[in-house]
Amino acid sequence: MQEEKRSETMSYQDLSEEGKKALSEAGIEEASVDSWYLLEYVTKMSRSQFFLKREQKAALEEQQQYFELIQKRAQHIPLQYIIGEQEFMGLPFTVNKNVLIPRQDTEVLTELALAYVKGKKVLDMCTGSGCIAVSLMHYGQPEECHAADISAEALEVARGNAERNQAEIKWIESNLFENITEQYDVIVSNPPYIRPDVIETLMPEVREFEPMKALDGGSDGLLFYRQITEGAVKHLNKGGYLLYEIGYDQAAEVTEIMKKNGFCHISCQKDYAGNDRVVFGQYK
Repeated sequence: MQEEKRSETMSYQDLSEEGKKALSEAGIEEASVDSWYLLEYVTKMSRSQFFLKREQKAALEEQQQYFELIQKRAQHIPLQYIIGEQEFMGLPFTVNKNVLIPRQDTEVLTELALAYVKGKKVLDMCTGSGCIAVSLMHYGQPEECHAADISAEALEVARGNAERNQAEIKWIESNLFENITEQYDVIVSNPPYIRPDVIETLMPEVREFEPMKALDGGSDGLLFYRQITEGAVKHLNKGGYLLYEIGYDQAAEVTEIMKKNGFCHISCQKDYAGNDRVVFGQYK
């Protein structure tokens, strides 16, 4: 797209088409979807309003802001970081470079945990954006919910998300269980679980922009499962539950780690694509 064309006023339809073209040329897989979301973000128009107004000229300020955001997305900056938000479990969550973007796979873990948390004391380990803890408080009616993360910057985002969704949670800055002093009925965690060699193959949106410490699970991807499971046995009440999100190929290894640490009735739950996604069990 020519720079001189950008200085002219364009219709909303033309903006949408130019944005889509620019993202396609930059190798963005969902160029059509992302160009629309950015237009919606800038103009505050719904899809139906767009169809009614698509031949109207955009304000020059709208046009300039839109192409600035398109340029960012063309650099593979994740859409969610550009607009600053991601929906999770039907709730809005603020996100930035300090937290992993909430994903649908993690909804599987959260939905399963909802069956165990009512009236219980819950810990969300490696909370990140706080999406799991906030969702459990919003929907699950636990007696109390604590959430821990090593990153002070992530906890700042999580606190804001709790306030936004009116969830009362105790936040703990801690390197895993280092600063955890209490006992729980349920511990839930989506820890870093990707091997370094696999990280190198991920999309640039993930590899270059999402926080590495929220992705890197050590040489075999299992480092945090070992450490969290060992810590969990010291902070779970007898009969309590430990629930993990896992990589699609980690069910057997995580199950074995839990067995060695005294867990029983261990099961695996698949995600919406049919891949193993959650391993959970009860502490004897």
